[in-house]
Amino acid sequence: MKVLILAPTLKSLGGIQRYVLTLICALEDLFGKEHIRLVTLNLSDDARDAASSGGVPTTAKLRFVVASLREAAVWRPDLIICAHVGIAPLGKLLRVLGIAPYWVMAYGIDVWAQLRARDHRGLVGADRVVTISEFTRTQVVRLQGVRPERTCLLPPCLDAEWMAEASSYSIIPRQQRRPTLLTVSRLSSAERYKGHDVVLQALVQVCREIPGALYVIVGDGDDRPRLETLSRQLGLTDAVRFEGAAPVETLKACYRDCDIFVMPARTVLDQSAPKGEGFGIVFLEAMAYGKPVIGPASGAPSEFIHHGEHGILVNPEDEQEVASALIELLASPQRACEMGAAARDWVQREYSYARFGERLRRLFEGASPKDLRKPQCAS
Repeated sequence: MKVLILAPTLKSLGGIQRYVLTLICALEDLFGKEHIRLVTLNLSDDARDAASSGGVPTTAKLRFVVASLREAAVWRPDLIICAHVGIAPLGKLLRVLGIAPYWVMAYGIDVWAQLRARDHRGLVGADRVVTISEFTRTQVVRLQGVRPERTCLLPPCLDAEWMAEASSYSIIPRQQRRPTLLTVSRLSSAERYKGHDVVLQALVQVCREIPGALYVIVGDGDDRPRLETLSRQLGLTDAVRFEGAAPVETLKACYRDCDIFVMPARTVLDQSAPKGEGFGIVFLEAMAYGKPVIGPASGAPSEFIHHGEHGILVNPEDEQEVASALIELLASPQRACEMGAAARDWVQREYSYARFGERLRRLFEGASPKDLRKPQCAS
């Protein structure tokens, strides 16, 4: 099976980029490195900054299209995987030219809103649309009109090295240290849905009930000054620590040292500006360290966080509900540890690299190159 992957730039380390790199590794394991080829949208640093605002230079697009057409025409793959809906029109063109069937990867807000006409045609014309969550699969069918039998699920996984290191950490109730909450995410004004402000407001009550509680916020961005101002206005200066954009080792230490991971991320389905977590990999990172999590009762994270077993799911807009969940777990360290242990077991079982590879293999199970247009869905 020869697979050609057409992907956006992989030089940054966002969630989509990490997912695509994992997909490439798993495909190489499945079919052999010699059967997997990759064409990426190569951008300079300035162009990547522009692309994050929706403005990829025309010359970069043309180079990408030409390189993709050349690779497909010369190598003649059995399957083309478009790693973003914005690349789907190119996949459709290659299929029309008779080169190969194509699949499209769908993550979250990229397909939760009305698409440009050419992107929509590319999406609905795909031989298969592979989503990372059931929530996104539902939106692809309901909002975009993709036929359900053409959709499949391939959730992300944790890096094997991360999983191994996190699994070596002992889960024990805290002793002689401050009760600690943790959130890890970008602090962007465009991503206020993640709920830092709701946690800060809830923290006022938490500090009354659990003296000495500390809220650690890892991440940076243009919304940090607003959140710092809010914490001062709420009288929480000594109860909140802004860690900034932490290196990996510091991030791991934050996961190890916290008692609860909390991120009440809201999901907003809006045809022009949807918001929400397409999956929520940071929850998996915390769960791998044996931490109970507090997440939203709706949206993609609620698919893999089992309420009452791995943590507590809350109304992400209700600060009282968030406060009650935090107090409940902080006041019961043993129960929190039991939830964390269950969460770790769940992540090890369902979100390891090996499990990702197994799910990917099932997408191809029993299919020869000529059968790739037929849906072979996996859960």
